Amino acid sequence: MADINAIAKQFTDFYYQTFDTNRAGLQSLYRDQSMLSWEGSPLVGANSITEKLTSLPFSKVQHKVTTLDAQPSSPTVASLIVSVTGLLVVDDSPNPLQFSQVFQLIPDGSSYYVYNDIFRLNYA
Repeated sequence: MADINAIAKQFTDFYYQTFDTNRAGLQSLYRDQSMLSWEGSPLVGANSITEKLTSLPFSKVQHKVTTLDAQPSSPTVASLIVSVTGLLVVDDSPNPLQFSQVFQLIPDGSSYYVYNDIFRLNYA
């Protein structure tokens, strides 16, 4: 398996840059069997997930990753778990929100897709 930390960094850089500039562009990262838990609400399928992400009630967002951890998630498949924590600046608010997000990435040809995605805001 390639360096999972490099894969995780490349994936998260792409994911959050795309989320912050063109949320609809994230659809290619999901498949029909992909699952998202957004603040406890479950969604299944690329279309449902993209619809949720593009309908979030803010016009401007910026993710600032604080920590990034990755581990292999299978002894037989080159899949990985990626755990992210960071700050979320919404509509230029002076008070960023803390968030955590976990992805399970499954190989798909020379790339990966998101099979599982769990997002939570972290309230103090």
